[in-house]
Amino acid sequence: MPKIPSVDLNNFLSDDKLLRNNFVKKLGKAYNEIGFVALKGHFLNELDIRKIYKSIKAFFNLPQDIKNKYELEGFSGQRGYTSFGKEHAKGKEHGDLKEFWHFGQYLDDHEYSQFGYPKNIYVKEIPEFNEIGKTVYKALEKTAIFVLRAISLYLDLDEYHFDKHVIKGNSILRPIHYPPIITKPKGAERAAAHGDINLITLLIGAHGKGLQVLTNKGEWIDAIAEKDEIIINVGDMLSRYTNNKLKSTIHKVVNPPKDQWKKSRYSIPFFLHPIGNMKLNVLDSCIDKDNPKKYEDISAHDFLVQRLKEIGVL
Repeated sequence: MPKIPSVDLNNFLSDDKLLRNNFVKKLGKAYNEIGFVALKGHFLNELDIRKIYKSIKAFFNLPQDIKNKYELEGFSGQRGYTSFGKEHAKGKEHGDLKEFWHFGQYLDDHEYSQFGYPKNIYVKEIPEFNEIGKTVYKALEKTAIFVLRAISLYLDLDEYHFDKHVIKGNSILRPIHYPPIITKPKGAERAAAHGDINLITLLIGAHGKGLQVLTNKGEWIDAIAEKDEIIINVGDMLSRYTNNKLKSTIHKVVNPPKDQWKKSRYSIPFFLHPIGNMKLNVLDSCIDKDNPKKYEDISAHDFLVQRLKEIGVL
């Protein structure tokens, strides 16, 4: 069975031009063909991964009435808790079999109104949950910025092309809990087939079966990372921006075999979003007579609002 290509960010961080160039080519080829890679050499250490898993398990194990305190009106799900079954994939009527939490961007107090972001919500019952959330957010954001620099070079852009769009961007860290399955789901999956909205997604916790990716041959394959790897995939914003040169691949989280229904599953994606005023207008360099412009001009903010409405969050 085909595997997700693996790359090592240390090669891109190297002073060796050959290693850097090979990383850029391999990453670009993977994103052009399947839209997913497994990445070694990221900025998240093993201790912090263990800490965040311990903290999110503690949070999701809290009594439901306590978790509900953190599902606040007026936030449109951008921060805090979203309860089981609220979100669904685009075009699907059944809610996904999951509950989740959102950590957002960390800014100086005066900058929240400037960018239009809500502040993060503090969980009083588990102080370490808030601390490790920020640590992991920052480590994955840093990793994502370097991956986008490599993508810029692959697209023959200035290496720092994306920096101004994503530093202080509207990114989200989403710890997810897929609870045990009690009765056979009627048409619902842990996460139905979908494409991600954002530029790129970095995923901790794809070390076992569950996440599947749809290849360009129409086959579903398992996306499984090694212990020291995270999965990074292209989202719809980046696919749109590159006129589909980089692929936003459909993926899903399937329900486990019946003998594993009683087990919870946890995963932690980081959705790298740009600031809202980034124009997602297709790059001129990605348009030619064989690949005419496929998308209308739109800002990142307007595209995000459009998609959030489609999945039932707004």
